[in-house]
Amino acid sequence: MSLAQHFIDTLRCHLPDGGRVVIGFSGGVDSRVLLHLAALYRAQHPDLELLAVHVHHGLSQYADQWLEQCELWAKAEQIPFVAEYVSLDLESGDSIEQLARDARYQVLASHVNTDDVLLTGQHLDDQTETFLLALKRGSGPKGLSSMALSAPFASGKLLRPLLDVSRSDIEHFAHTQQLTWLEDDSNQDTRFDRNFLRHKVVPVINKRWPSFNKAVRRSARLCAKQEQLLAELLKPELEACLNSFQGVEIDTLSRSSPLKRDQLLRMWLEAQTSALPSEIQLQQLWNDVALAKPDANPNLVLASGSIRRFKSHLYWVAPQEDVTQWSKSLTIETPVLLPDRLGELTLGNSSEKNSLMTLNRAALTEPMVVMFEPEGLSAHPHGRAGSRKLKKLFQEYQIPSWQRRRTPILMMGDKVVAVANLFVDKDFYGSDCELVWDK
Repeated sequence: MSLAQHFIDTLRCHLPDGGRVVIGFSGGVDSRVLLHLAALYRAQHPDLELLAVHVHHGLSQYADQWLEQCELWAKAEQIPFVAEYVSLDLESGDSIEQLARDARYQVLASHVNTDDVLLTGQHLDDQTETFLLALKRGSGPKGLSSMALSAPFASGKLLRPLLDVSRSDIEHFAHTQQLTWLEDDSNQDTRFDRNFLRHKVVPVINKRWPSFNKAVRRSARLCAKQEQLLAELLKPELEACLNSFQGVEIDTLSRSSPLKRDQLLRMWLEAQTSALPSEIQLQQLWNDVALAKPDANPNLVLASGSIRRFKSHLYWVAPQEDVTQWSKSLTIETPVLLPDRLGELTLGNSSEKNSLMTLNRAALTEPMVVMFEPEGLSAHPHGRAGSRKLKKLFQEYQIPSWQRRRTPILMMGDKVVAVANLFVDKDFYGSDCELVWDK
């Protein structure tokens, strides 16, 4: 099968109807071929929307020239082009490779909407390098499964249509199509681990074992299948451990064997963050956080957040913006988008007659505002005796301390109407409309 037909078949299988194709376009041979293949595919599907996104890291003296050349290639293929500029914190302690990758995917995510597919140019040789890097780190089956052909990404999907194609086949296709591309001088710098493998290690292996790349592909797929099977078998048990804030119950985990407990914790964290803990960190998580003294406030800091304990549950706490100064008007039937990925709040027609979050429309006589600052506020929850400070109510409702200033409060003037997902004040409780917090 030709490379072009392989691309067409792969994209056809993974592109939802009405979805747009976003191309991560660096200008290297892989993404240059992707750009051309996407244009060929569009020739057969004229209604398909394409977008090429180039990320300018500013790490090379040639970065501006690369951007200009990429824009010219996109124009020649009649594909809309967007350039995004990012700056890297080179003092963070992370590798330049990791910083650049994280920044690139963060920018690309902002362009991927529901049903969109992001195309990236990783190929079979890249998969071998990724596998060996995971092996160097001592990764288990999850890490050794390396890169998937497709995976959820932002609001859409990430697709690597060249993942089973060798670098040499990609370059051969580029030559036959008379394509030109950029050569990043940093790709020759063997101080970087991936480049060291590419230039010093993998060629020697391939000379001895010419089918090594294909063997790695099989091993990676087997590891991925094993992980999928574990997830399928353990997902019901994990879901039974979770509360409404996605906290995982320590007592339930403690009744599992250490092997099952560790796998459940990995699965739980995988749903929260891409930076999974090492084996040592996993032991620290259990011994120093889950099993800490009852009066302790343990906190394990990882690369992209931290793990904390509250009321016999473990919680993943991602880096958070301060939203206490944020406020916005709320009208009936008009959703409000909350800040910092906190979801959406809607006051609409009641769908559940017995819901705790239903209100009396006649009592809502003044403009309403959504806010997050509970300081100084009091409320009298429907069905309970007496008024309490919100600070005290949050404790009684067992809301983790880091969630208390991230839970939407509905106000009318200086009165608390409701706290989302917790209670409605007795003066506003009814059955006409319902407050829904879609997280």
